[in-house]
Amino acid sequence: MHDIFDLLGVKGQVVAAGLAGGVLRALSRHRYKLREMVASPICGALAAAYLTLPVVAWIQASGLPMPDAADDTTTLAAAFLIGVSAMWISDIVFEVVVRRFKPASEE
Repeated sequence: MHDIFDLLGVKGQVVAAGLAGGVLRALSRHRYKLREMVASPICGALAAAYLTLPVVAWIQASGLPMPDAADDTTTLAAAFLIGVSAMWISDIVFEVVVRRFKPASEE
């Protein structure tokens, strides 16, 4: 499994943290939809896989106070938060797309 993640250029731990964030987001909804239960962990894992390291590097470069970046805990915490946030963002995007392309009902 590590070979696949290495081929994709991501860390397995980061993907797992993002997946956990997506699961948390899916379980925190009041109304469960199958789409959300499947899409949340996948969106969380993908977002964390590709956004965590750039976000951590950007925070370091901006000079914001942050724990030791060499520590994996900081990176995994960022991955988890990105995984949770990714589904909120995707909810907004889905709503905009549905509203834009949904045929107007005649009243």
